[in-house]
Amino acid sequence: MKLKQRVVLLAILLAIFIFTKVFLIDNSDSTAANREDQHSFQHMMDKLKIELNPNLEHTLQSPWEIAAQWVVPREVYPEDTPELGAILHAMATKKIIKADVGYKGTQLKALLVLEGGQKVVFKPKRYSRSYVVEGEPYAGYDRHNAEVSAFHLDRILGLRRAPVVVGRYVNLHTEIKPIASEQLLSTFLTQGNDSCFYGKCYYCRESEPACADGHIMEGSVTLWLPDIWPLQKHRHPWGRTYREGKLARWEYDESYCDAVKKTPPYDSGPRLLDIIDTAIFDYLIGNADRHHYESFQDDGGASMLILLDNAKSLGNPSLDERSILAAVYQCCIIRVSTWNRLNYLKNGVLSTAMRTAMSHDPITPVLTDAHLEAMDRRLMGIVATIKQCIEQFGTDSVLVEDRMKLSHLK
Repeated sequence: MKLKQRVVLLAILLAIFIFTKVFLIDNSDSTAANREDQHSFQHMMDKLKIELNPNLEHTLQSPWEIAAQWVVPREVYPEDTPELGAILHAMATKKIIKADVGYKGTQLKALLVLEGGQKVVFKPKRYSRSYVVEGEPYAGYDRHNAEVSAFHLDRILGLRRAPVVVGRYVNLHTEIKPIASEQLLSTFLTQGNDSCFYGKCYYCRESEPACADGHIMEGSVTLWLPDIWPLQKHRHPWGRTYREGKLARWEYDESYCDAVKKTPPYDSGPRLLDIIDTAIFDYLIGNADRHHYESFQDDGGASMLILLDNAKSLGNPSLDERSILAAVYQCCIIRVSTWNRLNYLKNGVLSTAMRTAMSHDPITPVLTDAHLEAMDRRLMGIVATIKQCIEQFGTDSVLVEDRMKLSHLK
């Protein structure tokens, strides 16, 4: 064989070797990543059902100290939470030592302080489980059971960005009124044999109080995030105008996502992918009311988008408000880990997981079958949307690797 032919053959063999090595490395990494996602999913499924009991493994700490130590810039609670049952039990049973009107907002809530000094937000029951909220997708009062459901969906999706929530029954006559602030107490009234209160908020009205069944009121309690993690509020880039006849730019501009991608903090870091995750989360629960969102303060765009205030969800199981997914179908990107998790939850796995996760809650059944079936249906709509993106732009453009190894998580 001539020298020139040998050189050409050697070059071809070298190219094949390099290509094969790169392919095998990439394929190995992809397989390893998928195995990691599969393991994380299976671990979550194995730990879904939580027994509420007061026993703590760390006997030298209170449940409140443990929950406070969980919080880091990219998660509210860790993947492994052996103390979660004890924390939920404490939230559902600890003595209430103070009660006041809720923090600023449009909807009725109360701020409670539990024994040990832990603040929680109490949202009262306003509707029966089967009540359907008609009208706009953000219509109606807050739904306390939606807060409970959203927390468990956050667990199931592996996001870990929603504060811890549990259902609770409180006796307004014996647990709240004796320790209530004058401002909260002034909003109490009686309708027939039922104790009621209307609190202080933008839409709070004496004519529209929340009423207990006698003195016993059902509600949800949300664990207050530690004060050492101050929050920063941001306008959601896909927020609504809430004004009739006036559309937001994303509602008419097909290239809107291109503009968002050029704007801090969406031009770098994880924030835009967090927006995509949140759109998926909100679509599954029918939450069309995320006009603003919170992150931790002075984070430079690195901290997570925190999934607060999810109570305007699960109002109408028959309504699949596709506009909630606008960030997904306009940007056509999604984390590989999120995509994998969605595929693991197909074929009724999501609704089954939700039933199991919420079965321990004091106010179970938290959701009707219609709402759980709606989640399965909406999941398939999300999967179909991503597949359309892949067909249009290709897998490499749509599925984005974002497994951030931040120092606080190592």
